[in-house]
Amino acid sequence: MGGGGQQTDRITGTNGRLGTYTWEEVQKHTKSGDQWIVVERQVYNVSQWVKRHPGGLRIIGHYAGEDATEAFTAFHPDLQLVRKYMKPLLIGELEASEPSQDCQKNAALVEDFRALRERLEAEGCFKTQPLFFILHLGHILLLEVIALMLVWHFGTGWINTAVVAVLMATAQSQAGWLQHDFGHLSVCKTSRWNHLVHKFVIGHLKGASACWWNHRHFQHHAKPNVFKKDPDVNMLNAFVVGKVQPVEYGIKKIKHLPYNHQHKYFFFIGPPLLIPVYFQFQIFHNMILHGLWVDLAWCISYYVRYFLCYTQFYGVFWAVILFNFVRFMESHWFVWVTQMSHIPMNIDYEKHQDWLSMQLVATCNIEQSPFNDWFSGHLNFQIEHHLFPTMPRHNYWRAAPHVRALCDKYGVKYHEKTLYGAFADIIRSLEKSGELWLDAYLNK
Repeated sequence: MGGGGQQTDRITGTNGRLGTYTWEEVQKHTKSGDQWIVVERQVYNVSQWVKRHPGGLRIIGHYAGEDATEAFTAFHPDLQLVRKYMKPLLIGELEASEPSQDCQKNAALVEDFRALRERLEAEGCFKTQPLFFILHLGHILLLEVIALMLVWHFGTGWINTAVVAVLMATAQSQAGWLQHDFGHLSVCKTSRWNHLVHKFVIGHLKGASACWWNHRHFQHHAKPNVFKKDPDVNMLNAFVVGKVQPVEYGIKKIKHLPYNHQHKYFFFIGPPLLIPVYFQFQIFHNMILHGLWVDLAWCISYYVRYFLCYTQFYGVFWAVILFNFVRFMESHWFVWVTQMSHIPMNIDYEKHQDWLSMQLVATCNIEQSPFNDWFSGHLNFQIEHHLFPTMPRHNYWRAAPHVRALCDKYGVKYHEKTLYGAFADIIRSLEKSGELWLDAYLNK
């Protein structure tokens, strides 16, 4: 349970009693193999547990040496169940003289945010409307059936194939939003059922891996737009983002690509390639490397279904071409929707902010409309989604006015944009970051 024999003696003492700790002591335990976290003033040694954590070992490591209370509450719909697993990891509590929050966080803001969550829970904002998700799944399956029936009835001509590809890309994109719901445990009453249906939707309907998605996406939620912690801002040296990284790269004379032109080549290597190339490779590599055989079986079932349905009409070669064209269109949809709320926002190294402030500087909303809700899978309410990831998405609109009021009270900026403005901001932010890089590269 601990990080060595001597450390265990220090934790429990010779009589096995729990210890009391200062924040200074807790913050010494941040390295792999020696990690402590604080939840509700209780100190836990998670050094070995991280390897068995369902959400992945990295997400806990991102909170090592910190107060993880708000993240713990946000990610787990059944807190009592999780506390049972945590009980053996308990090593003590904070000393009475220590504040509940670390890093000089605003205690009043933290307390008001906790009260807001309790209010939203009391108002039923965390209760699912099953019909919403049944209808959503139904319209995905309907799109799939219509696409196949069009090929069966009208043949494989270019125009009909284009219509079929659009329908299939729409189904894939909407299935992506649906798997996102189950992945966040926001649909079913129990985590077990959420995980099971998640594997079906992401595996059989989309041909991807639930475990890969969980471990990647939860990190993003835990520390959004934080370098070295959020995998979504790991641009593999293809782009520089934010205001800090471009200057850093420029000073170090790092030039893997002409970053001052990244707002132009983004159109060629960003939306077109993320899903059909990068994610496709990463998913299969991750499943094989980590032995995710259940996920692999679900994934294979998708490919078997697809090729059984379409090779009889197109043959193997053209069925593969159609598959990749659908992925190509889906990738555009996915990139523009997911990045419009993050790339233009603040991207920096760890600042140890409270949950509300950290999420608000890294996310923004897109104005509500029936189309925007459907098109983005309700991720136009990105702020509410990041604050309350287990909240069913059909309730974000109910939480939004309360969140905005709390932000106004504490002077936290609540960003909301038009859909077009948000898309344009992606390009503008990439252009600005590229200019910062060029200036630092040439002059610093």
